[in-house]
Amino acid sequence: MTAAVTISERAARQIGEILKKEDNGAMLRISVEGGGCSGFQYKFDIDRSKADDDLVIQRDQAIVLVDPASVPFLAGSELDFVDDLMGASFRLNNPNATASCGCGTSFSV
Repeated sequence: MTAAVTISERAARQIGEILKKEDNGAMLRISVEGGGCSGFQYKFDIDRSKADDDLVIQRDQAIVLVDPASVPFLAGSELDFVDDLMGASFRLNNPNATASCGCGTSFSV
C-alpha cells in the first residue's frame, strides 16, 4: 500500500509536540466518518494501538495511523498545520474532495 497521506514539516513538528506530552507509544490517528455538513468528516484522535492493516506514516517524531476504510478518501492528501486568524488547527489538503465546508472539517467526494 502506498502512502495515502504526506505530512508537512509544520504538521510533523506539531504532532511531535503533542505526542511528547502523551504516554509512550502514542500516535495520531486520522479517520474519515460519515457526517458533517458536506457528507464526510475528518476525525483526529490519539491512539496507542496500531491494527495490522493500518497505514503508518512517519515523519520525524510524528507517527500517523490511517485505517484501511479511510485510505481511499485520503489518497494523495497532505496533512498540514496552520495558525491563522481563524485559529490553529490541522488541515487536510485533500485532492479527492469535490466540496468542503467553511471550517474545513467536512467534505464530499
